[in-house]
Amino acid sequence: TARETRVPMTRLRKRVAERLKQSQNTLAMLTTFNEVDMSGLMNLRKEFKDEFLEKHGVKLGIMSLFIKASVDALKKVPAVNAVIDGDNIVYRDYYDVSVAVSSPRGLVVPVIRDADQLSFAGVESTIAALGGKARDGTISMEDMAGGTFTVSNGGVFGSMMSTPIINPPQSAILGMHATQMRPMVVNGEIVPRPMMYVALTYDHRIIDGRESVAFLKTIKANVEDPRRLLLDL
Repeated sequence: TARETRVPMTRLRKRVAERLKQSQNTLAMLTTFNEVDMSGLMNLRKEFKDEFLEKHGVKLGIMSLFIKASVDALKKVPAVNAVIDGDNIVYRDYYDVSVAVSSPRGLVVPVIRDADQLSFAGVESTIAALGGKARDGTISMEDMAGGTFTVSNGGVFGSMMSTPIINPPQSAILGMHATQMRPMVVNGEIVPRPMMYVALTYDHRIIDGRESVAFLKTIKANVEDPRRLLLDL
């Protein structure tokens, strides 16, 4: 019996392979990390999930908060939403956030257009609709074209930490990971806290280390205390 099976690559897998290689060959990729205490977000969800579902007809997940936190960070650190075009840097004043979604055909990255103008419920419904299209195979190239930044949640598969690869022609990607109880020092005491590592892979040709750290610190502040987003701090 044959000890290997040769399967032709699907068109999607071939396209993904080409783009990932293009990303690696073109960009000066570097990853920086931080960790986020998820207590505030988990308490918010616990308190409002039933009311949110009843009013909006969609579940309150953690993705909407991370996407809104990302949009806020992109506004504060515009280089992360920029892209190199020839000898120019193009700063984009719109926020089309790509979300990595697994589908039967492989990983697809549909885009939430103008995420800055959507409410939390708007983001959640868009993710649900795009996720549904990805799962039933009706997602189109238009659904996946033109994002300015990507959020990828490897935590759904149990990933503790990763260095996500940039989705060209973008300049950065935020990687979310699994939330785990870890001992943390709070006010001199060791206490258990639900912690998540977050990673930002960025193109060092246009984003400096200082900017990448500022970006992740903004994500951390917003997720740890979601009231900051409400008050536009």
